[in-house]
Amino acid sequence: MSDVAVQHGVAAAGVYEPSLFGTYSKKIGMWLFLLSDSLTFGALLFAYSYGRISTPNWPTPFHSESIRNATLMTAFLLTSSLTMVLAVRAAVFGNAKAQRWWLLATMACGTAFVILHGREWSKLIAEGLTLPMFPAVPGHEAAAEYKNVAETVPQFPATFFGLTGMHMLHVTLGVIYLGIIALRKKFIPVLLGLWLVAWLATPDYSPFHYGAHVLLISAVVAAIVLWLRPKVYDSADVEVAGLYWHFVDLVWMFIFPLVYLMSTRIIRS
Repeated sequence: MSDVAVQHGVAAAGVYEPSLFGTYSKKIGMWLFLLSDSLTFGALLFAYSYGRISTPNWPTPFHSESIRNATLMTAFLLTSSLTMVLAVRAAVFGNAKAQRWWLLATMACGTAFVILHGREWSKLIAEGLTLPMFPAVPGHEAAAEYKNVAETVPQFPATFFGLTGMHMLHVTLGVIYLGIIALRKKFIPVLLGLWLVAWLATPDYSPFHYGAHVLLISAVVAAIVLWLRPKVYDSADVEVAGLYWHFVDLVWMFIFPLVYLMSTRIIRS
């Protein structure tokens, strides 16, 4: 009877096919997700580029202050790519402590990017570069330049906020993703604390106030996942997370020159 069971087990094991391309399913799944996500960003980049080409007098509202801020944001993302590589390397060599610290460093760079980007949004919205759905900013008088852009070329704020907002959402989710891998259940209270700060300490018109919903939803989803399947994430999980993070960084390398550098107002003396 036992011989039959063993033979049946051996036969059943032979039914399974080898992994596609000789790699594990998580990596294949992430590549497929990134492929579909690249179509989303490709459509947004195309919409912005088409609006720029087809619209006469496409606005160039960004001054040196915005360019310096965007350059600093780019530096943080490039640094985060390096720290992510080091986190993957530490995971491969089984150095759990170094892996955690490099993941936290990557999260810090991503958080700095989101904060700088949110402040940039707040500044532009307060100065008049808005969408009809955005609430008015009390106590701020819209600058004529930005108000004129929003009224005469509404395609610009629509594509700008759509493209950069989608990217900022991906960076935020990436930071949460890395936090779950690095800290697991310990990261849930951190997310809830950040949600309370963003919800209670920011005004209703602030981008950070709306971002609080992302933190709350992510905390609930992460808690459910960690409760249903608690585990210690291995080097394969860190590598898959690295694929996502490098994709987000790569997308910004298209957004930064297209949206910021090519929309800079050059003042000639």
